Amino acid sequence: MKFAIGAFVKGTVGAVGAAGLLAATPALADTTVIHVGSVLTDAGSAPTGPATITVTDGRIVSIVDGFTPTPEGAEMVHLADHTVLPGLIDLHTHLSGDPSGEFWRAATTPPEWNVLVAAKNARITALAGFTTVRDLGSRTDQVTQMLRRATAEGMVPGPRVVTSARTIAIVGGHGDVNGFRRGVGESLGTDFTCTGAVECAEMVRTASKYGADLIKITATGGVLSQQGRGLEAHFSDEEMKAIVDTANTLGLKVAAHAHGARGIEAAARAGVQTIEHGTFIDEQAARVMRENGTILVPTLMAFQGIKKNLGTGFYTPVVEEKIRATVTVAESIVQRARQWNVKMAFGTDAGVFPHGENAGEFTQMMVGGMNAREALASATTVAAEVIGLENEIGRLAPGYSADIIAVKGNPLADITVLEEVDWTMVRGRVIE
Repeated sequence: MKFAIGAFVKGTVGAVGAAGLLAATPALADTTVIHVGSVLTDAGSAPTGPATITVTDGRIVSIVDGFTPTPEGAEMVHLADHTVLPGLIDLHTHLSGDPSGEFWRAATTPPEWNVLVAAKNARITALAGFTTVRDLGSRTDQVTQMLRRATAEGMVPGPRVVTSARTIAIVGGHGDVNGFRRGVGESLGTDFTCTGAVECAEMVRTASKYGADLIKITATGGVLSQQGRGLEAHFSDEEMKAIVDTANTLGLKVAAHAHGARGIEAAARAGVQTIEHGTFIDEQAARVMRENGTILVPTLMAFQGIKKNLGTGFYTPVVEEKIRATVTVAESIVQRARQWNVKMAFGTDAGVFPHGENAGEFTQMMVGGMNAREALASATTVAAEVIGLENEIGRLAPGYSADIIAVKGNPLADITVLEEVDWTMVRGRVIE
């Protein structure tokens, strides 16, 4: 029953009476009724016919066949010519940065700029159909932790954010500040580097202290940093084991950037949850990954993105050399991983290429031998398991978060329809 509070407010007790009524009256539920042409509840299902999805206070209440009437006070969304499916999950993004070969801009760009870039990219990413992201390495302290809060509270339109915040690296390695004079490099920050097992364990505790949801390490050299120390292991076995063991005591998983085969193997043996990139994965590394339950996140779009800028002067010579050493090999990452039965999940490294183009990863995965169901599962049910939210996201079902996207067509028949998302809802909020 609705009451006009003002009608009951009389005389000198009006303000007190209004406050009392506001406190005693429960807030009306926020309900959205969505009429859809077809529902794909998860990657293992078949699309249905017309249906009605009811969302209340950010959660799916029901999914029923046909178009049902919209209750009084509820909002209605009409998507009768669309297929809706679970919001997509990208396990490897960098929301606080955009593609750039100008590494020196780190010395001229204040952290406030990265906050604005992150907010911009959060909205772009959600509009592209990605309702949850794992952000693996922010440009400045606290930017993705604050973005996580802002998107959760609806202050900034964007996906659910799971973040490692800063990346833990060896001194002078990939993930540390490289390419500057000594004083400049030090002023830009080397506070998340470590040497030795004790220091590395401390870095994990520091990351946890400042709000990391997981730990990200650069287990090997990398492609886009201004250091030419190869692409094999950077951390010692003792350092990586200390990182993983310490993270586990704090309830955190570890994601390891890793290109070289022996570095991949060492990180998997140490117990990391995911290998990011996995460029030179071989049978021996794959065996250790299988034995330890390590999941590969191939980030194929990153390689496609950087390849476009070869020979243009976009990158410094040291970076260009590393790109040329990796891009051709990267084309067969998924094929090799499938051959050796390595489990894979979806991640793109968005930020290395333009945000919003994340769904191009699906086509790349299928070129490597995945079918459409496998590719879609990698970005929904499988990815949800990786971040421990399999009972919250990754499928459409009563009780799940209302993370829903709409496309024209059936993604199981044509995966490229996911590159043109027409409507996105995150936590029950429509992203405009």
